[in-house]
Amino acid sequence: MAKASLSTQFRKVDVDELDENQFQDDQGEDAAESGPNESEVNNLILQKNNKEALKAVLGNPPLASKNQSTKDKAFSLVMRVLQAFKGSEIEAGIKVLDKTEVDVLMKYIYRGFAQSSDNASAILLAWHDKAVAVGGIGAIVRVMTDRKTV
Repeated sequence: MAKASLSTQFRKVDVDELDENQFQDDQGEDAAESGPNESEVNNLILQKNNKEALKAVLGNPPLASKNQSTKDKAFSLVMRVLQAFKGSEIEAGIKVLDKTEVDVLMKYIYRGFAQSSDNASAILLAWHDKAVAVGGIGAIVRVMTDRKTV
């Protein structure tokens, strides 16, 4: 008992850090993770540069954002890019992506399966087939176990 009373570990805790009146929310995080640049992606789609539009939309996903409207805007932008591809261009579009971009694409595909209409499901199935061919089963496992959603 004498050993515990001589402990000085409690003195290393900063009590001012735990004070509720001094709490400051991190507001800068959402501003940095605003999602893809919509005007840039729209310009790339209009120029028929679908591969670059896909890389641009998957390059800055709002994964850490808690703002649902930001995530919804990014999702609708991704769906427009995916629908801009022809069936024969899908494989070439996926091959230019790196591993993390394929994982983000798979997250958007699974969100599309959960929310999409019947006409988008066929497109998403084609994208899923090609993404699994490039990313393998590991891409599916990484998406299913990741806590950060799109």
